[in-house]
Amino acid sequence: MTNRTKFNRQTERHHWLANHFGHRNFSIEPASADASFRSYFRVKSNERSFILMDAPPDQEDCRPFITVQQMLIRHHVHVPEIFAQDIDNGFLLLSDLGSTLYLDVLNEDNAKSLYQQAIDSLLSLQTTPQTTPLPKYSQELLTTEMCLFDEWFIAEHLGHELNDKQHRILKETRQWILGYVLEQPQVMVHRDYHSRNLMVTEENNPGIIDFQDAVHGPFSYDLVSLLKDCYISWPHELVTELCEYFLNRYNKIHHSTISLSEFMNWFHLTTAQRHLKTIGIFCRLNYRDGKKNYLNDIPRTLHYLKHVTEMYPELYEFNQLLEQLQPKIKVQ
Repeated sequence: MTNRTKFNRQTERHHWLANHFGHRNFSIEPASADASFRSYFRVKSNERSFILMDAPPDQEDCRPFITVQQMLIRHHVHVPEIFAQDIDNGFLLLSDLGSTLYLDVLNEDNAKSLYQQAIDSLLSLQTTPQTTPLPKYSQELLTTEMCLFDEWFIAEHLGHELNDKQHRILKETRQWILGYVLEQPQVMVHRDYHSRNLMVTEENNPGIIDFQDAVHGPFSYDLVSLLKDCYISWPHELVTELCEYFLNRYNKIHHSTISLSEFMNWFHLTTAQRHLKTIGIFCRLNYRDGKKNYLNDIPRTLHYLKHVTEMYPELYEFNQLLEQLQPKIKVQ
């Protein structure tokens, strides 16, 4: 975005807010950035605080956010209220859930409690009636996501040209992972349910944001996002305990009898799918969008992926491929 475009957008923001409030006696300051083209501003007027979502209409669409928000808020999931909207110009005025992310406060003392609250909210999200059917987390979409690893991490970031054998290994790896992802119970999936999209709130903790890309897909996906978080990691024992916490409540809600061993297989292979995607996205954010800080989160995310490949004989060849690429990774 050029400086001129930024200035024009700033003028549009102020003009729209002035029209909404009926005056110009308000303050506006950046609240947070986003991996997309959206940006967020904290607006204060008459001692009230709001969040302005700025989603440039030539790059973003506000309608999916509104659709999902309406479903979630009717089901008493803690998401921002919408006080005003201008879809044509890409502005939404939202309630302010505060400025404290889960990532800001998580530590060894409070992690179990905060994650259990997040899991309780996740289960409510999953059972939200889809009054407007969400897009399917289809085989095609899941595969396209995993291919970002090849395109943006291996080719662009590492500068490595895959040979025929390596192409075959990656294709067979994706197909094997897909089987476990697609066979799971299907629910509403937030798609980025992690410590940067959960707000610590005094009541009905947590507040949930950034849900506009929700889909109908595998029930372990959001738990993977939460517990195999790209931005913070936890001991295996805590992750397993929280998976059991989730599964016990899921089984009770749905009158199902899924075993922990079956669930953990789904959890691990969904981890592989998600992090093939996220590693590719982090590289794309750097090379395409100039957001280089995401490269710092690749080692943690790659560690999650590597750990899964060490667990399954079917992923041995992919594990060996990662070993072959390791010297290239270290020099980045």
